[in-house]
Amino acid sequence: MHIGRALRKDSQPEVLAAEHRSALSVVVFAGPIRMGTLATAERVGAPAMTKTVALLEGEGMVTRASDPDDDRAVLIRATRKGATAVRRGRDERVRRIEHALAQLGPEARQRVAAAMGDLEEVIDLLEKENRRRSGATLPSL
Repeated sequence: MHIGRALRKDSQPEVLAAEHRSALSVVVFAGPIRMGTLATAERVGAPAMTKTVALLEGEGMVTRASDPDDDRAVLIRATRKGATAVRRGRDERVRRIEHALAQLGPEARQRVAAAMGDLEEVIDLLEKENRRRSGATLPSL
């Protein structure tokens, strides 16, 4: 959380709020996705997600279409613009983390590298628990 906050503090002003970027990321990496599944993944209600998707749609980041398997459901898909925005943001954060890590001494970098496998395992366990609790069927991001 602290790393994420530090990365946001020094970044350029964003067009989208954090919750909108989060939803867009889910659509990019797990989509196309039903509106209800997206709301569940983001832990918000349907009305809030409808507003978020409308905003993303207005920015040209996503499109909506009927689900071919269920005409009552709506599928949200990222546009090229939306996918590019998510990937650029991720690439910039990775670049900044790499720069910060390069400023550490060799022993500190080795300790960080040694901890990464365990941290990834913890993240996987937490994501599996979240999916189990929410009933979401999203793949691991």
